[in-house]
Amino acid sequence: MPRTKPQPSSKISDPRIGVALGSGSARGLSLIPYLEAINELGLEPAVIAGSSIGAWVGSGWAAGMSGQEIREHSIEVLGSVRAISSRLWAAKIRGFREMFKSGFPVQFDAERVLNSFQPAQLPETFGELKIPLYVVATDFQSWHQLVFHTGPLLKALAGSIAIPSLFTPVKYGDNLLVDGGVVNPLPLDVVSNWGADIIIALDVNGNPGELEPGRIPGAINIGFGSAQIMTSALINNSLAAYPPDVYTRTPVAEFGGFDYLRVREIFAASDARKDEFKRDVSKAIERFIASRQKSV
Repeated sequence: MPRTKPQPSSKISDPRIGVALGSGSARGLSLIPYLEAINELGLEPAVIAGSSIGAWVGSGWAAGMSGQEIREHSIEVLGSVRAISSRLWAAKIRGFREMFKSGFPVQFDAERVLNSFQPAQLPETFGELKIPLYVVATDFQSWHQLVFHTGPLLKALAGSIAIPSLFTPVKYGDNLLVDGGVVNPLPLDVVSNWGADIIIALDVNGNPGELEPGRIPGAINIGFGSAQIMTSALINNSLAAYPPDVYTRTPVAEFGGFDYLRVREIFAASDARKDEFKRDVSKAIERFIASRQKSV
């Protein structure tokens, strides 16, 4: 989809910050404390791009929610079995309990699932968002990424989170959408092409060698881990092509792809890194201001 670059800022002290939010299923919840950290520095992104759960987290931020509000909403809807079950039951979605026991017995409707967990603040269209948001999805038919910035928000988000085999692909016009992380797990190209002055990349893919000695993962985690290996190669290529000013790999070593019930633990792990991240962002802004002053 066409993108219009903004005009350069006339204020040296006012850099346009672009934030790329990566894919990673439940591990993507680790992004939220970093959004809080940016807010706590008194900053607001000029543009947000996200793949999969990064798009879901980013949509709340783009709608005007603070990082703290997104944290509270996530705990409300994911913080207990009862919270999750009641929402799925209300939406007449069955089979999640069996999925965690035996794999993927059925595929789920991504739009219905997403609609059950989205915050009330989320508008119907991209045009109603307060911050520009770019949502990355994969077209299963052409094998290319699609970047959505206009039109219905929920359908684009549903396509972006539609993990293959877990969710039925999302029909969007002539396209058949699956998880954005399949082609672009860390959309640095999007924020770079938009024209951001400072690019922050938040990677939730994790690291190799995180298995406990002697432990053989189950079928779901084997699939998730194999996807991580492929995702790592894509992220490395993206980092080389579009080097960010701040790059953070969130601490997700002990969490699996479907550990949504561990939301509080995931937040605690990221909370421990917030101060370090704030220092990195502050240094990037200082470098930007110094470089602009030299050019004036």
